[in-house]
Amino acid sequence: MIQVQIDEQEVRKMYLQKLEEKVKEIDAELVFWDASELKRRTCMSWNTIQKEFFFHPKFPKTKVGGKWYFPARQVKEFLLTWLNEQ
Repeated sequence: MIQVQIDEQEVRKMYLQKLEEKVKEIDAELVFWDASELKRRTCMSWNTIQKEFFFHPKFPKTKVGGKWYFPARQVKEFLLTWLNEQ
C-alpha cells in the first residue's frame, strides 16, 4: 500500500504565490496605451510610428481631447499583422 502525505500549508503557500503572480500579470496588461506606451512597446520614435503605420486605415486609435489612445489588444494584433506584411 502506498501512502501519500501532503503538507497543506505548503500547498496553500504555493497556490497563493502562483495566484499572486497571475494577478500581477493581468494587472500589468493595460486596456489602453497612450502615445508614450505605444512608443515604448514598439521601440519606435513618434515620427517613425507616424511614417510607418499611424495613418493606416486599419490602425486602431481614438483621440480623446488632445490625447491619442490605442486599444492594447487590437493594436498588438494590428502590429503583428503589419510586421508580417513588411
